[in-house]
Amino acid sequence: QVQLVESGGGLVQAGESLRLSCAASGRTFSNYAMGWFRQAPGKEREFVAAISLRGGRTYYTDSVKGRFTISRDNAKNSVYLQMNSLKPEDTAVYYCAGRTGYSGSYYTDLKEYEYWGQGTQVTVSS
Repeated sequence: QVQLVESGGGLVQAGESLRLSCAASGRTFSNYAMGWFRQAPGKEREFVAAISLRGGRTYYTDSVKGRFTISRDNAKNSVYLQMNSLKPEDTAVYYCAGRTGYSGSYYTDLKEYEYWGQGTQVTVSS
């Protein structure tokens, strides 16, 4: 079992930045591929970014490419999402997710993830 706890959400203006953190506990963090998803009111949860077990490979949904950066620190059992140039359409609850995987693998389908955090709210005002 892996427990995931997100932090770092908040209310910002368009163009500003936020850094989300996700702290993991319970198992060997470096055995888990990690991802960030988000869910806006009235919409389905959607993929944002993913990172492989050791951080060598990353992948982003098109709408955040060039603005968001996913990273991880296995020594700190943490994964991060640096969000720059935020837009009102980025407003959502952001979730951290994890699953066991192979070296170099990452996952973009929420159905592939085993563990989820409780989410952190990000609100971007115009």
